[in-house]
Amino acid sequence: MDRFDTLQAFVRVVEAGSFTKAAQTLHVSKTTVTQLVQQLETRLRVKLLNRTTRQVKVTADGAAYYERVVRLLAELEDADTSLSSASASPRGRLRVDVPSPLALKILVPALPAFHARFPDIQLDLGVSDRMVDLIGDNVDCVLRGGELADSSLIARRIGELKLGVYASPRYIERAGMPVHPRELEDSHHRVVGFLSVRTGKIAPLVLHDRGERLEIQGRYVVALDDGNAYLAAGLSGMGILWLPRYMADAHVARGELVPLFDGWQSDPMPMYVAFPPNRHISAKLRVFIAWVGELMAHHAPIAPLAGSRRGKGAVATPIPRRPRRRKHAEASARGPAGTSS
Repeated sequence: MDRFDTLQAFVRVVEAGSFTKAAQTLHVSKTTVTQLVQQLETRLRVKLLNRTTRQVKVTADGAAYYERVVRLLAELEDADTSLSSASASPRGRLRVDVPSPLALKILVPALPAFHARFPDIQLDLGVSDRMVDLIGDNVDCVLRGGELADSSLIARRIGELKLGVYASPRYIERAGMPVHPRELEDSHHRVVGFLSVRTGKIAPLVLHDRGERLEIQGRYVVALDDGNAYLAAGLSGMGILWLPRYMADAHVARGELVPLFDGWQSDPMPMYVAFPPNRHISAKLRVFIAWVGELMAHHAPIAPLAGSRRGKGAVATPIPRRPRRRKHAEASARGPAGTSS
């Protein structure tokens, strides 16, 4: 094993907090990772990690060494790409996690265009509405809707999802057409509940009209934590839905959903791409972020600020966040609009 292997193994153990998880992400055995770290400590004559049966903690020397090694590995990757065609044609494996509705409706249908532009990028796409430990799971970036709860991440705003309230004809035939949003609280009407993965609570519906603002919990007979299943429950008549337009428009056009509460609006939901602060922004990650920004500008453009020159659908600049190690990428519990609530 060469020195690069020992450094890479050490970094992954620190980031994953576990020899087992580090071995899984490196696709080698736990024994191999253990031997690599031991070789590194022997060569340096310094203890980098404190190991117990339950956890692995980095020592003070190990933490300082980790920061320098991360920068060194990033510079090495930059050197490799600058001396090859990879700078013009990024290549390699990219691990991304996206919410299931966004993957189904927008991202996956557009992947042939991405592959045509960047044929040497191998995309490992996790499709879920779960919380993701970016560092521990060795994920390069996530797409999430709602305000990110984890302030340690670097986040770039790439879109705004317009939201609406809908019911299926089957539901309206059975329960009638609600005229005012308050009816969802104080009558026989039912909603389909969306469960927050992070809190386990039902995301409320927030609407406003001419200065009046309502936050409605509603009553439900079924609640789900997956956006596609949530939509299916609404289409089957189980209750009233709160959806982004990209999920609803095709069903409205086919007469499968009916918009409710004309005049009432919900604030748009911000859409972010987020990644850990200590990760090198590789060429392949950079072009993916730019591409998904272009994609969301078409489907969910960011409204320009008053007096701003920012063009419609422009991608906002990265938002620096205070670094904290080993946190989840969390989004606020605002509904099934592409969140990991």
